Formats: sequence, C-alpha cells, structure tokens
Amino acid sequence: MPGHFEPLPGGGAAVALDDVEISIIRSLAVQLLELIGPGPAEDAEADPLAGLFAEGPSEPPADPVLKRLFPDAYCDPGHTPASPRDAEEQRAYSAEFRRYTENDLRAGKRENALAVVRSLDALAAAGEGGAVLKLSVEESRQWLGALNDLRLAIGSRLGITDEDDTDLLFRLPDEDPRKPMVMAYLWLGGLQETLVSTLMP
Repeated sequence: MPGHFEPLPGGGAAVALDDVEISIIRSLAVQLLELIGPGPAEDAEADPLAGLFAEGPSEPPADPVLKRLFPDAYCDPGHTPASPRDAEEQRAYSAEFRRYTENDLRAGKRENALAVVRSLDALAAAGEGGAVLKLSVEESRQWLGALNDLRLAIGSRLGITDEDDTDLLFRLPDEDPRKPMVMAYLWLGGLQETLVSTLMP
C-alpha cells in the first residue's frame, strides 16, 4: 500500500502516507484553494434562489494556471478560426458559457480541495509517524478531482502541454530548480492513477 491507493472492501480506497507526504499534499491543496479563491461571502444575498442564478465572470482568467483549470469552452488553442468573425463568435460563446458555469466549477474544485485538507487533518490528528488514509467512494471521487487539479496546476507552472514534455522532465538534472515540482507532479500522477483503478468496476 505505501505510495499507492488500494481498493477497500465494499468500496472506497486506502493509502499509507507518512508525515512528509501528508504535509506536501495538504500544502498543495491549500495553495490550490488560495488560487481558486474564496467561496461566496458570508454577507452574500440571503436569497438562495438569487445565489443560484448569480452570474460568474465572462472573461478568461489572466493567470495561466487558472486558464488551465477553467479553459474556454469554445476556443481551441491549437486551432485557428477560419475568419475573424468565427473567432469573435467563439469568444462570445465562451464568455456566455463561462458566465453561467464558472461559479459552479470553482465551487466544485474548492469542495474537492477542502475534502483533501479535512481528511488529511483528521488523519494527522489520529496518529503519529503517518497513517493509513481510508476514503469512502465519494471521498475518493473528491480526491481524484483534487489530484487532477493539482497536476494541472503544477503542469501549467512547469509548461507541460503534452506527453513529450513529461518525458523531458524525467531527464532534468538534480540541480535544476524545477526538480522538486517535477517530483511532486510525477508522484501525484502515480497516486491519481492508482486511485482511478480503485474506482473502476
């Protein structure tokens, strides 16, 4: 079980984590929460129906990591529109889609990252020298979403756009300042892959 998730009888997953691993994942999840931003303010409208239909931003985020986490729905960065009019239509559709979906997407990503922090805090409070983290099926799904978001964020900071970039990272010398981030990216990838396998029927 060390270093990878294994299925639990009846559903869910378990992984053995030491104190350093707990600290790293928790720190990354907290950084992700800070990047995504706070949830609805406490002094937000009291009417839950109004909150349900609140509009989000229409412009893509400036931060490249947030652009990766919240990409445009209708604009393909690898494809050039046939005409300026097509490009304008794609931007308009993307803006409209973002306005009505980004708040919910942010809330979901925030909830996933919070689930990671809460489960790690409970694990740290229960034992010393690391412990076995046991997740329900729902918690496993939240962890899977958070691990994916963490890898997207780190991958964006490292400039990873395709599988060839990942291969280059394996050959970085130990003195390269990106090496710790690369090691975290690869380690989280292993956790993600084994967690996916526990959720497969």
